[in-house]
Amino acid sequence: MSAGDSFWRTPEMESFHTRFSAWTPFNNKSLNRQLFQERVTLISHWFDLWTNKQRQEFLFEIFLRCTKSQLRFVQDWFSERKQVAKVDFSTVLPRFISLYIFSFLSPKDLCAAAQVSWAWKFLTEQDCLWMPKCIKFGWFLPYTPTDNEYGAWKRHYIACVSHLDWLTPREAAATYGTLNESKTEDEELLERHREKCLRKRIWEKIALRRKELFKVRPPWVSGMGRSSMPKPKCQPRLSQTLRERAGSHEALEKQLVLTSLETLPKQSNISGSHSYPLLSKKNWHGVYKNDDSSSCALRPHFILISSRIPAYEMVVESVKAGVVSVVYEHSVTLESLLYLIEKALDGQKAQSMGIFSDGDSREINLLQGYKIGVKNLLKPEVRDFWEKLGSYVATEKEGGHVDFFAPLGASEAGTEVLSQLSQLTGTFFTAPTGIATGSYQHIFSDWLGAQWGKAPSSIYFSESKLQTWSSFTDFLEDTLKGVRKQLCPLFKELQKSISGRMIGQFMFDTMGMSNFLNNQEIAQALADGLMELSKEDSERNGVEDNSWDTKSRLSKNDLNFEALINLERMLQKDSAEKRTRVVRELLQSERKYVQMLEIVRDVYVTPLKAALSSNRAILSAANIQILFSDILQILSLNRQFLDNLRDRLQEWGPAHCVGEIVTKFGSQLNTYTNFFNNYPVILKTIEKCREMIPAFRTFLKRHDKTIATKMLSLPELLLYPSRRFEEYLNLLYAVRLHTPAEHVDRGDLTTAIDQIKKYKDYIDQMKQNINMKDHLSDIQRIVWGCPTLSEVNRYLIRVQDVAQLHCCDEEISFSLRLYEHIRDLSLFLFNDALLISSRGTSHTPFERTSKTTYQFIASVALHRLLIENIPDSKYVKNAFILQGPKYKWICATEAEDDKFLWLSVLQNAIKSRMEK
Repeated sequence: MSAGDSFWRTPEMESFHTRFSAWTPFNNKSLNRQLFQERVTLISHWFDLWTNKQRQEFLFEIFLRCTKSQLRFVQDWFSERKQVAKVDFSTVLPRFISLYIFSFLSPKDLCAAAQVSWAWKFLTEQDCLWMPKCIKFGWFLPYTPTDNEYGAWKRHYIACVSHLDWLTPREAAATYGTLNESKTEDEELLERHREKCLRKRIWEKIALRRKELFKVRPPWVSGMGRSSMPKPKCQPRLSQTLRERAGSHEALEKQLVLTSLETLPKQSNISGSHSYPLLSKKNWHGVYKNDDSSSCALRPHFILISSRIPAYEMVVESVKAGVVSVVYEHSVTLESLLYLIEKALDGQKAQSMGIFSDGDSREINLLQGYKIGVKNLLKPEVRDFWEKLGSYVATEKEGGHVDFFAPLGASEAGTEVLSQLSQLTGTFFTAPTGIATGSYQHIFSDWLGAQWGKAPSSIYFSESKLQTWSSFTDFLEDTLKGVRKQLCPLFKELQKSISGRMIGQFMFDTMGMSNFLNNQEIAQALADGLMELSKEDSERNGVEDNSWDTKSRLSKNDLNFEALINLERMLQKDSAEKRTRVVRELLQSERKYVQMLEIVRDVYVTPLKAALSSNRAILSAANIQILFSDILQILSLNRQFLDNLRDRLQEWGPAHCVGEIVTKFGSQLNTYTNFFNNYPVILKTIEKCREMIPAFRTFLKRHDKTIATKMLSLPELLLYPSRRFEEYLNLLYAVRLHTPAEHVDRGDLTTAIDQIKKYKDYIDQMKQNINMKDHLSDIQRIVWGCPTLSEVNRYLIRVQDVAQLHCCDEEISFSLRLYEHIRDLSLFLFNDALLISSRGTSHTPFERTSKTTYQFIASVALHRLLIENIPDSKYVKNAFILQGPKYKWICATEAEDDKFLWLSVLQNAIKSRMEK
């Protein structure tokens, strides 16, 4: 401001003179106070609108600008009103939290804390603090303290410590003597100095270690037995407020579900207190590197048996003593299967491992959604599974091998799978090379590359029992369905392998040899088919050509060339002979198949039509048309196919073809399509006519399960068309395997295989849809109040029985929470939803058996389901939380294995659902 302007200043204007940018007047106190209050109100309003982080930054900036006197004013204000530093925490906190804090103190510190006050003395002498410290050293109390006695474990600890020998090595030598030679005075001084330095170094390391543990130890995790699982940086909170915020945002809800899956413990720590180490890729082949050659004889043989195998209980009972067997559910995941194998082997390495699962000559149906074949073998999760599995088996140099009980050696695709697995794991993989149509007797044929002096089936199983099972597989499965229904409730507390062995032993005991002799004709036919296919010529004579008589005049190179020529001719002859045998097996099996269809025509259709023509009708013409028109057309088609095969085999030679005949047959499969579409209607018509028409009921009773029908009923005979396509496919793959690449028939065989495979996939899909529909109907029937479950592509994955718990106080840490058992639940996991029902047990008077009832509670879509693990503590084991949009359930399984398998399957189902 210029000098001229100062003339116009007045006292009133001087009172409004301001300082810096605060616009606060110097001399006008009333106006100054008013402006200050307005600005304080404005800043307070801003402070209320800020977030917690913004408020903390503001307070931090304010405290940095404060002087020491201003900070002291804040400290005095807090000390007068809050008195934070003057409160005894043991008088404010609950007693169990105070004891939890004291549990981190050492015995010396506990004794020092006992001298603070009478209240601290009472708390620090509690037995729950001193008992773990005594048990840690193996000091057990020789008596049981009374209810009102406390401090017994502390006195016992002090008594045990007072009797310990705390002498240094020099003092111990002076007291007890020594066998060493006497030393000079200088040597004694030097040794004493070393002892002092060593003792000092040890105590420094101990103190440093305690500091490091104290820094990394979370104070409120899970107590003394806390989980080793690291807490995630952003653990989802399953509060109702968060659920309400995310209700209208599908993206956020999806992110919550995926985050909850990531926070679940893996195989390395499922319970929160125990660990099951998974091998890293670097250590897969180095885990057993300390095994010496002498341990090979102690390595066990290991067999995996799928519950999908027909009558698998009898397979379990056939396992030899000393062989480790594991029965697994078909619905588990690859990680769960590895966990079962690792737990069964218990740190050992198997000499050989057998995998007895459903499969064919191209792939093995190991698990639900995992058909192991050439197409999916190199997927990351599948490849990791086989690499880890190979680390549990001895290497090929040590004589280790993995045996598939599926005929993978009978096709090119199957042998390619075995070759890739051997290269991937370093372990030899083998499988049967024979094809036994209509049974599992291919496991008794030759095995690919077997060099152990005996068939792999004899390594794991008793061959007599396994032969019995393979001959009557279909009949035993139908019988065991009723046996399982009666015996499984009695064995539900046992492991699946133990209960399966007991049921299998029951079947073997109840089925005498007289039952087998009645079916001797069927068994002999199956055995003959196997022998015709798998029989190999033990001695082969070399083929000599007349043009090569002058061997003495040939040079060494000419002799080598001659040997190669002979070897090539022998291989060609061997391949031609095998190809001929497979084609003959195709003809023989087709003849048996046509004979079974002719039984339907001769035993059922002809008498019924004759009765209709003689005015003594048993069934109407319409019902006969519904039941048998399609099967008669199939008989006509296959009769023509059989005649073509027979004519071709009469003049068979290495250059002849069979692919064109099969291709022509494959182009006429619409006849089978009509049959399979009407198959459910046919079965319902049979049942309806059986109930409504007494004459038809008598007719079936007179003709079913007689010698003329091969001891089969009419519905069982109608099953043969659905099973025949699997046999066609296996035989055609075997023919192509032994057909040279330059052969004319190879292209037609590939076309025929594609036709049959496409139609077999269609049949399998129909079977799967019908089975899923029946399964859903059974669940809807047994669960009271259950909504409609029948939806397209829905199927059941797993059923898990759990206990529902209630937490008394959810504000404290997991390790300190107390739970009470409310009721029993059954969780039905589908591929798109989780059905939750209560489970009750009702007992019948004067009987030991009980009946289980289910009551519907809720169903949650998998893409809206959150999962949270509860670490194990001394109050709860094997627990987890299922959080839906409205409710949550705290559940606990009976065994730790059940929790791991359930969470693994549930996690995999949710991920699969989220990817769709």
